[in-house]
Amino acid sequence: MSNAQTAYSEDVQDMLKVIADLTGPPAGAYNIRVDGKSVGRQSSSNIEIKSKENGQGIEIYVRPGTKGEFVHIPVVVDQSGFSDIVYNDFYIGEGADVDIVAGCGIHNDGTHLSQHDGIHTFHVEKNAKVRYTEKHYGEGNGSGERVLNPVTVVHLEENSYLEMETVQIEGVDSTKRVTNGDLKDGARLVIKEKLMTSGKQRATTEFNVELNGVGCSANVMSRSVAKGESFQAFYSKIDGNNVCAGHSECDAIIMDNACVKAVPEITANHVDASLIHEAAIGKIAGEQITKLMTLGLSQSEAEKEIVKGFLK
Repeated sequence: MSNAQTAYSEDVQDMLKVIADLTGPPAGAYNIRVDGKSVGRQSSSNIEIKSKENGQGIEIYVRPGTKGEFVHIPVVVDQSGFSDIVYNDFYIGEGADVDIVAGCGIHNDGTHLSQHDGIHTFHVEKNAKVRYTEKHYGEGNGSGERVLNPVTVVHLEENSYLEMETVQIEGVDSTKRVTNGDLKDGARLVIKEKLMTSGKQRATTEFNVELNGVGCSANVMSRSVAKGESFQAFYSKIDGNNVCAGHSECDAIIMDNACVKAVPEITANHVDASLIHEAAIGKIAGEQITKLMTLGLSQSEAEKEIVKGFLK
């Protein structure tokens, strides 16, 4: 079933292309939200999207055994001075295997702060698999700030799997990104973050994972580039409470007058918890730039190519 489709402005269309690779209504289930309202929605035979009773978000129900389907839930803020908060809950049935494409874009041509806070909670049942992609992007010619504060909560049942890829490459003035997860027996969580800040932008990332089940595992990886006078903080906390495996990795390139802070924390509460943390922060190696310059690139072009490859 579907609701009425609203014509999108050119700015909104451009945003949907960037954050969700959409050039029109997607196949399968979707909900498109613009300035706090759903402007297009469709459920499928296996995936139902419902509004919450209080109107502050949606509930997505994926039937057990569903395979190969996509859910698109992009959000766009297109008004200066508009603040939006949404609570989305995902119920992934046993044995399902689906892809969920989220993301938020803010277009702000005005002088007032525009903000979106999205709280997403995943309930992933036994043997289910989810690949979740979330892209954040900001643009606009105004002086108003663009602020994004995503929160993701993941509950993984036995032998379930969730892979989460988050990307924020440009245009967001301030962001606090929080991910909390708890895993049961045999569950696996993979988180891949790519982040770039410039100017006076600020970005804080917090990962908190509880490895509770026998044989469960988590792999948390962050790659970031800090330019200009921007600031980044990376906090990763993994608690191994059973026979489990956990790995946390932060790899950052620092440029200009930026600042990067990395605080990985691991706690083994079981003798057979195997936990590793790694953190590396540094500038681009001079020999990398020199090598590319010998191929005809300028220093600026060489740095751009290195950063592009690093965040690929």
